[in-house]
Amino acid sequence: MNIDYDMLLALPIIFLVVVVPLWLILHYAYKARASKALSKADEETLADLWALSEKLEKRVDSLETILDREAPGWRNKQ
Repeated sequence: MNIDYDMLLALPIIFLVVVVPLWLILHYAYKARASKALSKADEETLADLWALSEKLEKRVDSLETILDREAPGWRNKQ
């Protein structure tokens, strides 16, 4: 039984030279593409924050209206 040691050495070298770099490139390209998009949880959080900011904006507008009525010129005071 003859064992071809050159072939046994060539297979891991081919694997390391061709397959591993290709796998790394594709893996990190996928990770970069996936990180650019928002996850479903991120989209929900962003929608919640947007709704909260609109509520806060309405509250500030209401407070400014009340202050304009109750204390005219409050904006000029520092």
